[in-house]
Amino acid sequence: MPSLVISIDGTIIKEVALTKERTTLGRRPYNDIVISNLAVSGEHALLHCVDGRVTIEDLHSTNGTYVNQQRITRQELQHDDQLHIGQYQLSLQFTPEEYAAWAATAAAALPACLRIEGDAAREVALVKPVTTLGKPGVAVAAITRKATGFTVARTEGTDGSLRLNGLAVGSDPRPLQHDDLIELAGTRLHFILLHPAT
Repeated sequence: MPSLVISIDGTIIKEVALTKERTTLGRRPYNDIVISNLAVSGEHALLHCVDGRVTIEDLHSTNGTYVNQQRITRQELQHDDQLHIGQYQLSLQFTPEEYAAWAATAAAALPACLRIEGDAAREVALVKPVTTLGKPGVAVAAITRKATGFTVARTEGTDGSLRLNGLAVGSDPRPLQHDDLIELAGTRLHFILLHPAT
């Protein structure tokens, strides 16, 4: 079953198995997962677990719920997604069997990858709702997967640190097309749709 690994400042505090269909998270003692921190609302977020799929819903918290550095209202979570609630980091973990089943389903739904140029050329599958690239504090880009396609936006860095086909990209998402060239702080990546429309 999925679990949340909860840490602060890089130190793991506890791991909580998500055994219930609804798991509440907040500062108040009646929550299923209690985080005693003033930056966390009394009733901060709700986790839904149905048929091996996990969705997080922000309960109108004061300081927000973040998934992979993006503030969310409600979002389905994937293996190794990073949540930030107050000063705490929570990492969603699936068992190897659950991860394999999820990855196969996600890749079949909308298969795409990034092909990284260079001596260590490799591919990164784009199966998460949001894939972040780059180095925090220097330049970070977010590629978002939706039913309508993929977009890219800059989440950290200076103007010009992220380019799409030679043009600077800011915080507003830009749509991606097959074989687009993404340049992020000197790294060149090609966006590849594995089954592009003809």
